[in-house]
Amino acid sequence: MDRIRTIIVDDEPLGRSRLASLLEQEDDVEIVDQCGDGAEALAAISELNPDLLFLDVQIPELTGFELLASLDRVDPPVVIFVTAHDEFALRAFDVHALDYLLKPFDDERFHQALDRARAHLRDQDGAAVRRRLMDFLEDTNGNKAIVDPARRLLTRMVVKDGDRILFLKVDDIDWIEAADYYAKIHARGATYIIRETLANLEQQLDPERFVRIHRSTIVNLDRVQEMQPWFHGAFVVFLVDGTELRLSRSRREHLQSRLQQTF
Repeated sequence: MDRIRTIIVDDEPLGRSRLASLLEQEDDVEIVDQCGDGAEALAAISELNPDLLFLDVQIPELTGFELLASLDRVDPPVVIFVTAHDEFALRAFDVHALDYLLKPFDDERFHQALDRARAHLRDQDGAAVRRRLMDFLEDTNGNKAIVDPARRLLTRMVVKDGDRILFLKVDDIDWIEAADYYAKIHARGATYIIRETLANLEQQLDPERFVRIHRSTIVNLDRVQEMQPWFHGAFVVFLVDGTELRLSRSRREHLQSRLQQTF
């Protein structure tokens, strides 16, 4: 096979430098990029389509696990996790990584991992490794939501706009509507579609700000300008951009409890 196209992802310059110096000694390896955070890495992987990924677990913007869950599912790279925390080792295999390096690792351990990657890629077992990784990605049900690990609340979403990959802040969302097993995200005049159910999103959004006002609608309360009574106990909700939404009678009590007001 051709040289192994490799991307290094580590937020520590010394960590990237150590891996790069080791890889540069290998004639069959080509370092095509080095990235310091998850957003940069996701863009590089999409553009460069590497064979092999050395991926730190704890990186800014996206964790290593969230990065994998955000990858397109066509031919993902073989993954070797790099981590300073041994509690991530088991989970690395849970997401079907080929191997992991526990910092600080010695040259022998590094070469063991690299040789294993070589064997899989050159014996065409790389396809099997990629299939296992794709199984993990399928297990995410296409969820492109990025979660704050401490609070388990969404902080942003990975959405597509044509050929671009955008990192949409939850703060920018106006409202969300259900579309079968998908959700339409309305944000600042634009609409994005992600493969996620409204029920799952409701569980991951901040309940103090995002409220389900209809079986098919979640609204950001910061965007609500006024409400007007409608028929049979329902209300019309007007957003600051002029959008009109329905507050169903069955959801009225829930909204009242969130606002701590009766209407």
